[in-house]
Formats: sequence, structure tokens, C-alpha cells
Amino acid sequence: MARSYLPLKALRAFEASARHLSFTRAAEELHVTQAAVSHQVKLLEGQLKVSLFKRLPRGLMLTQEGELLLPVLKSSFDQMSHTLDRLGESSYREVLNVGVVGTFAVG
Repeated sequence: MARSYLPLKALRAFEASARHLSFTRAAEELHVTQAAVSHQVKLLEGQLKVSLFKRLPRGLMLTQEGELLLPVLKSSFDQMSHTLDRLGESSYREVLNVGVVGTFAVG
């Protein structure tokens, strides 16, 4: 089964914006500009052919589609983060001791 293209940057921008209900605070979290976050969300909305936010004079409000998408993304990103943390912690490391003759080690 072919998987649809997943625009991860845009999904991440949407998820952060939805949690903060602000492109500006999402931009601060993601260490990018507010315009970059807004652009990524617009691209996602264009791909999905739905509006995810109502743009208000002072912030954002999720649409029904945005409310449907947010918990799925939040859960998915949380699971990925948890798994990556576990992988990083469980790296198998073993000390290798090598014994050599002194004249070989010096040369």
C-alpha cells in the first residue's frame, strides 16, 4: 500500500501553532520566523483543501478540521519522540580492551 506524501515541516508547524493558537509562539518554539510557520500552514491547508484555522485579529482559532487533526498529530509526535528517546538511551555500548606488545603500541 502506497503512503501519501507526508509534509512533516508543515504538519509540525500546524501542530505547534494549534497548541499555542499563535503563529508567533509556534515560530519561537520551532526557531523559525512567523512568516515561515504561516507559509507552511498555508501549504498544508492547500494540500488538504481545507482551512485548519480561523485567523482572528489576536490569534488563531481551530476549525473543525483543525480540531480533528490536532490530537492525531500530537499523539503521533509524542510517540515518535518517546521512541527516539528510548533508542538513544538503549544504545548498546561495550568497552573493548585491546592488549598489544609495547613496541607495537609505541610505533
